[in-house]
Amino acid sequence: MSQTAQLGHPRGLYLLFFTEMWERFSYYGMRAIFVLYMTKALLLSAASASNIYGSFTGLVYLTPLLGGYISDKFWGNRKSILVGGILMAIGQFCLFFSGGLVVPGQASQSAVAMMWVGLTLLIIGNGFFKPNISTMVGQLYPQNDHRIDGAFTIFYMGINLGAFFSPLICGGLGEVFDANGEHIPTEFKWGFLAAGIGMVISTISFEILKNKHLVDPDGKAIGMPKQRMDMKTLGVIVGSILLIYALLNYHNIIELIAGTEAVNTEGSTAHAIANLDLIGYLIYSSMIIMPLIILTDKSLTSVERQRISVIFILAFFVIFFWACFEQAGASLTIFADEQVDRAVKIHISKYIILIGASALVFYLAKALGWFFEWSKKSILSIQIIGIAALLVLTFTGTITDFTKNDFPASWFQSVNPLAIIMLAPLFTMMWGKLSKMKMEPPSPLKMAMGLALVSLGYVIIAYAVHGVDPSVKISMFWLFALYIVHTMGELCLSPIGLSMVSKLAPVRLSSLLMGTWFLANAAANKFAGTLSALIPPGAGEAPATAAKIPSFLGVQIDNLFIFFCVFIVLSGAGALVLLAIYRRLIKMMHGIH
Repeated sequence: MSQTAQLGHPRGLYLLFFTEMWERFSYYGMRAIFVLYMTKALLLSAASASNIYGSFTGLVYLTPLLGGYISDKFWGNRKSILVGGILMAIGQFCLFFSGGLVVPGQASQSAVAMMWVGLTLLIIGNGFFKPNISTMVGQLYPQNDHRIDGAFTIFYMGINLGAFFSPLICGGLGEVFDANGEHIPTEFKWGFLAAGIGMVISTISFEILKNKHLVDPDGKAIGMPKQRMDMKTLGVIVGSILLIYALLNYHNIIELIAGTEAVNTEGSTAHAIANLDLIGYLIYSSMIIMPLIILTDKSLTSVERQRISVIFILAFFVIFFWACFEQAGASLTIFADEQVDRAVKIHISKYIILIGASALVFYLAKALGWFFEWSKKSILSIQIIGIAALLVLTFTGTITDFTKNDFPASWFQSVNPLAIIMLAPLFTMMWGKLSKMKMEPPSPLKMAMGLALVSLGYVIIAYAVHGVDPSVKISMFWLFALYIVHTMGELCLSPIGLSMVSKLAPVRLSSLLMGTWFLANAAANKFAGTLSALIPPGAGEAPATAAKIPSFLGVQIDNLFIFFCVFIVLSGAGALVLLAIYRRLIKMMHGIH
């Protein structure tokens, strides 16, 4: 039986598209309200919430190293994705229970403790899920197949389709306001519950359809188990779960051992130890150690070693891109909540949003050739069940009256994925036409363009806040403009990067190198949290004293204009350096572009 679907792509691509779409719905839905949940419900400071956000998202991209290794050596892609999906679903439900423990106006330790459990399971589960589903996209095609770039762009549309409607649903359910326009802290849990439902849909649909559609060009099953796992490796997995939990709870553990007074006393040994950023040390050191381990593998040929070196060099520049781009879930969400005028007179309910998002799912699924043969009934049933569950959740939740309250800050995070859904086909057509004219930029040059565009986005928002008093809120359209420009930068860099790793990596190391590529995202996200913590006080906050004004590389960050200039310089400098060396990188790729 032919495995070619509409648009000339294997049918397995659309299974992976759908699976990843719902998983991204789960992750981005949770991410859209995570910082707000910590600041509004758990009563953490913006700096503390930013650092936790950076540690969480950083570890999310670190654990694919473990998941890639386990998959390559033992479980294979399929089993790893199943285990990861189950762990992440449980993790989201733990966050739901954490929200249920919130006490309005009080710092609830039990809610924080349950949050740590949920984050730990999300981190480990993502480690098994993320590198393996991305790797399977490349395995569906023959080597050097010209369709691979297009396949990753389609796959990337699935990611962003889930990322588009998840902030609308999870944010619409979680960000509920009282009569004074203040967040109701007990409502965030419903957003986490919706995220958990999305993860369940992703896992079930993958399990039902994987045997029929996940095959290589010769019809052989891909992602099958390699060998039985020994007890030693199983112990490593359990140990990793405990280690992640301990790292997230590091400060509390030191406090338990040394006592609260010792930890809070400046200058004490306990205080110094408790304030060590162990997660940062772990992530940044891994960014150095893993390339050394892989590049010293004696089985690598000279050509393989040079190609792998290109992956690591470009991964370094990716850190600067994502550290600036990932402010969306951290400082830009805080900025949107405090400094953006969101009081728009629109009357739109969550019902309309949910129906519109569902219609978009079905439309794109049909357009991409998803509905075929017996899978039509199976996948349709799964979608109906999942969407029905979200409908029940929406109808039983509190409906926000947008004629009296502000546009939720979390909804801004839907601008980027919506722009990707609209612009991705245009970029695919553009690369295709340039390729026919033999003018298509090579991957390293596309990445330089991506860095330049993210720098331009911050130029726009820096201009908007320049000279504006912190008590005055800016128009939301400035933030829309930033996200749209950033989207164009993302389309130049992210799907091209995934495709490049798939093509440059030796097959025997494909999952491990995909995990290493995500390691750059780990460093970037951790760095993003560190940078987000530099955001100065906004409207309604007490101004920082001179002793507490944050600084970066000797520059004091005492206003939003300087804060955004940090990102202009970081991404702009990265673009210029990559532009200067991209021709050398092309030679090291030995004919793969």
